[in-house]
Amino acid sequence: CPCHTHSPQKRSELHSFSVRLNGELVPFLKHFSSLSVSGHSLVDSPLLPPECPSAGKMAGPLSSSDEKKRTVAYLYDADIGSYYYGQNHPMKPQRMRMAHELILSYELYSKMEVYEPHRALPAEIEEFHSPDYVDFLSKVTPEYAKGDWLNHMRNFGVGDDCPIFEGLFEFQASCSGASIDAAYLLNRGHADIAINWSGGLHHAKKSEASGFCYLNDIVLGILELLKYHARVMYIDIDIHHGDGVEEAFYCTNRVLTLSLHKFGDFFPGTGDLTDVGYGIGKHYSLNLPLNDGMDDASFLGLFKPVVRASVEKFRPEAIVLQCGADSLAGDRLGRFNLSIRGHAECLSFCRSFGVPLLILGGGGYTIRNVARCWAFETAAALGVEDQMPGEIPRHDSIQWYGPEFKLHLPISKTFPNLNTKEHLERLKMKALERLRYLEAAPGVEFAHVPPCFADYGLTFSRQLEGEEVASRGTSQHSVAGQQQNVRITAGSSGWGGSSTRGGVSSRMWPAGSRGTR
Repeated sequence: CPCHTHSPQKRSELHSFSVRLNGELVPFLKHFSSLSVSGHSLVDSPLLPPECPSAGKMAGPLSSSDEKKRTVAYLYDADIGSYYYGQNHPMKPQRMRMAHELILSYELYSKMEVYEPHRALPAEIEEFHSPDYVDFLSKVTPEYAKGDWLNHMRNFGVGDDCPIFEGLFEFQASCSGASIDAAYLLNRGHADIAINWSGGLHHAKKSEASGFCYLNDIVLGILELLKYHARVMYIDIDIHHGDGVEEAFYCTNRVLTLSLHKFGDFFPGTGDLTDVGYGIGKHYSLNLPLNDGMDDASFLGLFKPVVRASVEKFRPEAIVLQCGADSLAGDRLGRFNLSIRGHAECLSFCRSFGVPLLILGGGGYTIRNVARCWAFETAAALGVEDQMPGEIPRHDSIQWYGPEFKLHLPISKTFPNLNTKEHLERLKMKALERLRYLEAAPGVEFAHVPPCFADYGLTFSRQLEGEEVASRGTSQHSVAGQQQNVRITAGSSGWGGSSTRGGVSSRMWPAGSRGTR
């Protein structure tokens, strides 16, 4: 059926809407049909009627030429850059605002559908996270982070890497809400590609904060996608292993996770080549552990053949790409030598498969380079990256990009490339061999699609059934199966979680590090 559309004139006459949830009106997604750089004049309208979901569209082999035109949805909360982890902490939400300002300055917004996302509700968050953990995060404040709260903080992994700061829950709920909304737009066919640069918080566990991440927006977004898509592929190019997402889907064959990351004496210490999944999820977790100094040629030479083979075997109906920018050269916490163009080439490659694509942020701690990267990757999502001027346009934050004021900078290879051709070839062959064990496009029966919070007149109900499965070693992890057979592990710390593993520190950054730009 053709998608339901409105003209811009009609959109401007519509108003933002609310959803009735358990008798209470909850504001959902605002759609902006116009946006000006100066003054940010916004005209809002509701999400279009859900008449044309994208379910059932499977990725196939690459065509000889990638169709450039895509409908791209961009989700941004104007308050997202105002939160503050604390003095000297490397995580700076300001980087999202800086990326947004570049996107405005390059006038990329005019080529996209711009949305203001909703803030995820506790009931939505509890689709993955445990209720007691969500309740703790929603109540704790810097003033209360003492006394009886200290035991809860230790139990929930809150402390050094993951401090309590003003607006913590609101910030994390905004990140999660944007990923859920992005998945919703893809499900309903309102976008081919959806971008949420505030998302990508891949370390958070079911009941534990880890690596600057408190709520796992990626897992929540994938669960939303699984309501309409039988198979989802998750790809992580952050320099750190995507442990929280892998753990969540470790026991299912509906989500294929692939992570390319630095491995060894490096946070979180997980993601070995032998970590392949469990039970029916065995072989549906792929890890490519790398050494210091990965450059564009080495990274793409491994990324492209493995991703292509994974897509051709697994046949995902949607792809989620975590674009952590700490794999860029010069990152404060990173040890790779990727350029912005090389990083963005991963996005363009995933885009070329032509299936719904959810693009998320992630790590990145030299914030001026994070903003450069995500602005350029927004252009890559639109297929206009070749038209991006090299000079950064004048805007309120132009001083951050001096003295060069360039979008792309020369790569100074701080770390020698310790990834030999033999090592990379061995990784590639191991990954391709593992893919032979995958069931080609495993089938899923959809007897019922769980309601979405944004659907009119629907009351959300959670119908879960529990079962126990044995994990590696002696740990036990419960598995929750939703009505559509989505399986997520309920272990709070997973296979080692954020605790010390094999001598690897549980800290993501060294104590006493001083903050830098």
